[in-house]
Amino acid sequence: MNDLVRFTRTWRVSASRGYDTAWGGFTGDAMHARGRAMALEGGPYWVAYELRTGPGHVTRSLHVRVDGPGDAVRETELLRDAEGRWTVDGRERPDLDGAADCDLGLCPLTNTMPVRRHGLHLAGAAGPGRRFLMAWVSVPDLAVVPSEQTYAPLGGGRVRYSSGSFGSDVVFDGDGLVLDYPGLATGLADSGT
Repeated sequence: MNDLVRFTRTWRVSASRGYDTAWGGFTGDAMHARGRAMALEGGPYWVAYELRTGPGHVTRSLHVRVDGPGDAVRETELLRDAEGRWTVDGRERPDLDGAADCDLGLCPLTNTMPVRRHGLHLAGAAGPGRRFLMAWVSVPDLAVVPSEQTYAPLGGGRVRYSSGSFGSDVVFDGDGLVLDYPGLATGLADSGT
C-alpha cells in the first residue's frame, strides 16, 4: 500500500514579480496538485492550475485558468493518454506525442516530475544530463508548444536545467520539490505531512 505524503510549497517567483503556492501529495510514484499564482510582470494576472500524474510521475492532465491581464479570462486543458498521445482542449497534438511531462511556465512545481522519475535530486554525484520533450504552456497567453529540456544531476540536490539558451542550477529538496531556482523562483514556505 502506498501512503499519501502531502505537501504545501510557496515560491516567490522573481521572473513574474509574483508568488505561486502549490498544495498536493505524492502517492507512491504519482502526484496530484493544485496551485494558485499571481504575477505583476506582464499583468497583473492570476493563475489557477490542477495537475495529475500517473505512475512514474508521467503527466495525465493539466488544467490551467488565467484571469487577466485586464478582463481577459483564458483556460486550457492538456490530456495525455497511456500511449503518450496528447490533446489540448480536445484537439490532437501530434507535435507533443512522446512527451512524458507538461511544463507550466513560471511554475516551479512542474520541474518535479522528471526529477522524481529519474531520482536526479537524490544522485550523490554529478552525472550525465537527460533530455526530455515537454508540453510547455506559456503564461499568461496559454500557448502550448513542444520544448526540449535537459536535466543533469550535480549532486547534493542540485540539478542543472537547460532549454535553448537558458540554464540554471536548481536546488531540490528530498521530495523533488524546488527550493531555489536562480533566475525564476525561491521557496518561501513549505509543510509536509
